[in-house]
Amino acid sequence: MTDPRSRHAELAAQINDARFQYYVLDNPTLTDASFDAMMAELTALEEAVPELRTPDSPTQQVGGAVSATFAEVEHLVPMMSLDNAFSTADVEHWYSRLGSVSALLCEVKIDGLALDLVYRDRRLAVAATRGDGRFGEDVTANVLTIADIPQTLPAHAPDLLEVRGEVFMPPAAFAALNESLIAAGKAQFANPRNSAAGSLRQKDPRVTASRRLRFYCHGIGATSGEPVATQSQAYAALSGWGLPISPHNEVVPGLPEALAYIARQEAHRHDLEHEMDGVVLKVDDLARQADLGSTSRAPRWAIAFKYPPEEVNTKLLSIEVNTGRTGRVTPFGVMEPVVVAGSTVAMATLHNAHEVARKDVRPGDTVVLRKAGDVIPEIVGPVLALRPAGLPAWAMPTHCPSCGTPLVEVREGDKDLRCPNTRTCPSQLRERLFHLASRAALDIEVLGWQAADALLASGLVTDEGDLFDLGPEDLLRADFFTRIDPKSKQRVLTANATKLLVNLEAAKHRPWVKFLVALSIRHIGKGVAPIVARAFPSVDALAAATVEELAQVEGVGPTLAASVVEWFAVDWHRAIVEKWRAAGAILADEPADAEGAVEAMPATLTGLTVVVTGSVPGYTRDGAKEAILAHGGKAAGSVSSKTSVLVAGESSGSKYAKAEALGVPILPAERFADLLTSGAAAYAGDAPAAE
Repeated sequence: MTDPRSRHAELAAQINDARFQYYVLDNPTLTDASFDAMMAELTALEEAVPELRTPDSPTQQVGGAVSATFAEVEHLVPMMSLDNAFSTADVEHWYSRLGSVSALLCEVKIDGLALDLVYRDRRLAVAATRGDGRFGEDVTANVLTIADIPQTLPAHAPDLLEVRGEVFMPPAAFAALNESLIAAGKAQFANPRNSAAGSLRQKDPRVTASRRLRFYCHGIGATSGEPVATQSQAYAALSGWGLPISPHNEVVPGLPEALAYIARQEAHRHDLEHEMDGVVLKVDDLARQADLGSTSRAPRWAIAFKYPPEEVNTKLLSIEVNTGRTGRVTPFGVMEPVVVAGSTVAMATLHNAHEVARKDVRPGDTVVLRKAGDVIPEIVGPVLALRPAGLPAWAMPTHCPSCGTPLVEVREGDKDLRCPNTRTCPSQLRERLFHLASRAALDIEVLGWQAADALLASGLVTDEGDLFDLGPEDLLRADFFTRIDPKSKQRVLTANATKLLVNLEAAKHRPWVKFLVALSIRHIGKGVAPIVARAFPSVDALAAATVEELAQVEGVGPTLAASVVEWFAVDWHRAIVEKWRAAGAILADEPADAEGAVEAMPATLTGLTVVVTGSVPGYTRDGAKEAILAHGGKAAGSVSSKTSVLVAGESSGSKYAKAEALGVPILPAERFADLLTSGAAAYAGDAPAAE
């Protein structure tokens, strides 16, 4: 059984990465349905194990990180996210917790980019993206080109007004834009949401102006205006000041009418002037909203109902297989390209041979393709009524498509087949090189797919152990890394080749946990790697560990423990480590002393559960947590009777009050360093409470 802490760490890492791809890079890597499923599983884990609900958990955060492309802007009032509902039962459960409610405001959920507008003295002062909810990107220059957004408000508008809304690109404009990009030989946008986000982040506002973006308001943040009684009245006021409001909003008296609105809008979801992926229900009464309040990331008075993923039919042309980093061979379907949820899809994973057999999909079938508005599609199954007579079932290859090695089951009954040629299989080698270059591992920026292929094809590396030995003279032997200098007519290194050498030198000095991820040990990803690295702070310590010693570490189960021991038992794996060490890579958290031992942090917090709230001088939130863990303590996210001490900085909030009520010692944030040095002695006796 998977340890809940390990699973929580894995899910959190995957969700944070997906948020970065979606909100910052406009390059979604998960469907909405997959992301929502991960969030639901993470929430369930935190309900079962409350101490996992820390302030840095994705369940306690909003949106994604702020991109470095534009200046950072702090929102006057934080922009919160919304909790999701996926069924009528979910909506009914939400409604049952509201208590007495006079009316609900129903809104179509626009699939666009959230935007925050601040008007000062009735003039647009700044426009910013949502970012992480507290800070967004300043996109004012580009927003000024959107005709829907007034640059000035009438005299009867408030002096200060913060407006929330959604920027979107109409489907017709999206289709025209992609046609122009294709004609110009440029890459298309995946869907209208990405096109809106990409258009709003153009460095040249003239490009944004050409993209025909639209905007609808859906809320108010800070304001100096006269208070109103309901959300719908606030919308009427916004409309009166010249700000655009969706014509699809509707106030209904209760749940039955709200459910009817949800059903009605689903039937017309493709008839609107924008893409939509659901409906938002809000308590209309603003006083009742205030009574209900919010969690750390979402208001209790609103919920987003998500429609089921869309389904379309297309022809399955063939089923191919790909060999991955760990040797797993995965079948995927190649289909006639089809537009689903706003983007064109031509391939979809089929997971394994058992899944292909279970769904009984065959090349030549018409298949049902489901997709939730993102870029990862799923083949649901065949349309049997359209299957050609005598269509043969697909058979999983018996040999690796990359190297020809016979495929094997790792364990009897394992659903996954793997290529056992882990050392020289070209696909596995390329995947491992690409993996170790990722941000989660050694962060070698220019070592992408093509560079990895070039290194292998030219024989410059036989495995990842050779990577740090590369020099300029080596790269000159591969066409991919060279160009002909027009003056000297000599072959010279490209700028990317030079950058690769610089990146490789820098990568030698990455933290030990990064190298641990880079080793491609099965079951060790960026989520569990910090746990293992803290317990075994060098490659030598980890290599010497037994299964029993590994399994004793909280968060490391027997499967992972056995995987580590098995990895170090392979001679060429150990040779990779020695090659890296010989090339100057530092494979330990701290420099070894004369006897080769690695100095660890003093375990001053062993047995203590520490909660940190507010800001701690000299530490980020993650940094404070890591410091607690490094000194042997447990970093919890909420105060309980089991809490040893609360470290309280500015803006401590409810945790401070709860600690007082439970009699938990409170230590000022300025004395956090004392806690790390002295442990419980820092707050024993009459230690002063935080101011």
